[in-house]
Amino acid sequence: MVVQAYILIQTDVGKAAEVAIAIAKVKGVTLAEDVTGPYDVIVRAEARNVDELGKLVVSKVQNLDGITRTLTCPVVHI
Repeated sequence: MVVQAYILIQTDVGKAAEVAIAIAKVKGVTLAEDVTGPYDVIVRAEARNVDELGKLVVSKVQNLDGITRTLTCPVVHI
């Protein structure tokens, strides 16, 4: 079963579009858009399990230049 999540991202001022473009290229990311509001970029991602999702966020997303904070929201299926 695939685990899906939204990753809400805050970036340095003026970096949202650049970050969204870079994140869209990361394997496991299915959507990345720069938005307005308290977060600058919203990402939809998927992984084989929760552990791989965590590794994706920590090793690939959080290491990109311009990101200051992330909040991962796993999708709950009923």
